[in-house]
Amino acid sequence: MSDQNSIRSLSPELASKAQKELGEVPDRIEEDIDTLRTWISKQPHLKARQDAQFLIAFLRGCKYSLEKTKLKLDNFYAMRGVVPELYKNRFVGEKQMGILETGCLLRLPQPLGADGPRIHISRYGLYDSKKYSIAEVVQVSTMIGEIQIREDDNAMISGFVEIIDMKGVGAGHIFQFDAVLVKKLAVLGDKALPYRPKGFHFVNAPASAETFMSIAKSLMSEKIRKRFHIHTKLESLYKYVPKECLPAEYGGSNGTIDDVVTTWREKLLSYQNFFEEEVSYGTNEKLRRGDAVNVESLFGIEGSFRKLDID
Repeated sequence: MSDQNSIRSLSPELASKAQKELGEVPDRIEEDIDTLRTWISKQPHLKARQDAQFLIAFLRGCKYSLEKTKLKLDNFYAMRGVVPELYKNRFVGEKQMGILETGCLLRLPQPLGADGPRIHISRYGLYDSKKYSIAEVVQVSTMIGEIQIREDDNAMISGFVEIIDMKGVGAGHIFQFDAVLVKKLAVLGDKALPYRPKGFHFVNAPASAETFMSIAKSLMSEKIRKRFHIHTKLESLYKYVPKECLPAEYGGSNGTIDDVVTTWREKLLSYQNFFEEEVSYGTNEKLRRGDAVNVESLFGIEGSFRKLDID
């Protein structure tokens, strides 16, 4: 890993976008990072990473509002105690590699244009639901996401477009669909992660998926809801993601799925020590000044799911 203070220089296209859309002022970055580090060092409950490349991802994700950045960083670490199903035993092990190798979580090599968002393809029909749970699959997705926080300037500045290919999704996968987990993920995405989702596109969706989509949509904010699209044919997806931006298997020229899996296999293995160190970071809610962050305060889960009877 690079040293604590170095920040990758951006391409001219991304630098311009960061300044126009996120309010990035190159001369002020060092000062903002110092402010964050000072703040972290004064929080008795928080043990956070402080390298500049990590912190700038949060500043960008919060459009340089220091208050929002502090809150998001705090939640980013508090979530580890609150969503143990994603963060427990989060190591680069056999299970995580097995999930990655199914090809169910793809991050394509070329973004959507030089200053465009990263393109993700999730193919949940590909993992064996007898062998893995959806929480374990999402755990691997959070690990890939943390690597992107450190390495993917397109994703951190321009966000990402997620294509969810429903092909092969069966009863075993749908049975694992858990409204509480979906609610947690929605809050995690909104309050704790510095990513900027630009659109979720469902393709090859069976009719039964529409029911689940309407449940999922009811748990989202209006802003996020507008970003969800269901495509009955791939052609309507091309308006948002041109065909050539997709992998060869989808008729495009953005790498092959095998190559994407190989690249990320090597990448995840190279982060083995990183994820072992991650265990030492987080929040100690007993030491937090003010109200503890817990399931109720973050998700208001206590009664809200009693009325969510899915008939």
